[in-house]
Amino acid sequence: MFINNFDPVAIEILSIEIRWYSLAYIIGILLGWILSKKIFISNPKVNEKFDDYITYLILGIIIGGRLGYVLFYNLSFYFNNPLDIFKIWEGGMSFHGGVIGIIIGTILFAKKNNQNLFNYLDVVAFVAPIGIFFGRIANFINSELYGTETNVVWAVKFIQIDNLYRHPSQLYEALFEGIILFLILIYFRKKHFAKNPGFISGIFLIFYSIFRFTIEFYRVPDEQLGYLLFHLTMGQIISLFFLLFGFYLVITKYENKKKEFPIR
Repeated sequence: MFINNFDPVAIEILSIEIRWYSLAYIIGILLGWILSKKIFISNPKVNEKFDDYITYLILGIIIGGRLGYVLFYNLSFYFNNPLDIFKIWEGGMSFHGGVIGIIIGTILFAKKNNQNLFNYLDVVAFVAPIGIFFGRIANFINSELYGTETNVVWAVKFIQIDNLYRHPSQLYEALFEGIILFLILIYFRKKHFAKNPGFISGIFLIFYSIFRFTIEFYRVPDEQLGYLLFHLTMGQIISLFFLLFGFYLVITKYENKKKEFPIR
């Protein structure tokens, strides 16, 4: 068993705090950007415009992530305190909201440049697990999004929360939504039907949603919401919608590829 007493502040310079969570976002975006340019972009037109696209991507992550948290997880509070919506430094971001923000930003960018939005979304899907991994590690350091009580040998006591030993659900998510999801996407990258734009995005949504839905059973739900329909959390309910959309993408893109190259 492990005791978590990490300081959420990574660096403090002249009373200015730089938190691990902020560093996780920065490292995730920079590393994803580099790997995209070096490995995952095969379309010359996408490579040419990708640096410009990063601005849309970052804005989509921040605006979508924040508004997603406001709408999905704490609407009543922010309805009564609208100015607090802009206090991002106080925490409160939604992964699903970030994905929606990325999709909207990509639609706008793709239309502006007359390109297929999935040429960009598939690249983002490949590197998104990297950002998820660092983000979940930061959640663990911050003692947030912690798990339910347990007596397993790898249980963690988050002493900033209480004296209970809990599932390190953040590390579960870092492993499955980060490392394992990345390996799954690399595997599918080698398949010929994965070259159909949108297929990889669908695979990402399917496996992320399955991992997120499952791990949420070991994670304490948001205090202001608790358990909802069928004793599911908000994260699980949203994941079900993303899962369905992921299956829709995979099926339609796979069928399109079969028409292009029929199996004989």
